Amino acid sequence: MEEQLEKVLSEIVTQHDTVGALLANRQGLCLGAKGNINPNVSGIGMAISEQVAKLEPNNTVPATICLYSGNKRCVIQKDGEITGIIYKQTATTSTSATN
Repeated sequence: MEEQLEKVLSEIVTQHDTVGALLANRQGLCLGAKGNINPNVSGIGMAISEQVAKLEPNNTVPATICLYSGNKRCVIQKDGEITGIIYKQTATTSTSATN
């Protein structure tokens, strides 16, 4: 199973704008992480996904949570026993004045 998780994480990290990714189990323990992401966020990400699932308990489609901070985006989704957390770099817009 560990080999399959490593494969999935490697595929996710190669996606455009992805900075880091991790997978957590239902206890919030990090199963694996790749890229620039702190494995300690696994518990917080899992807890957020659990709370969001309570908003619509009869929904059969897993909720996707997007958190924005500065120039980064955190995407969290729980599917069954596994919670995925992905950090993405958002496009920065720079404005410059020319005189």
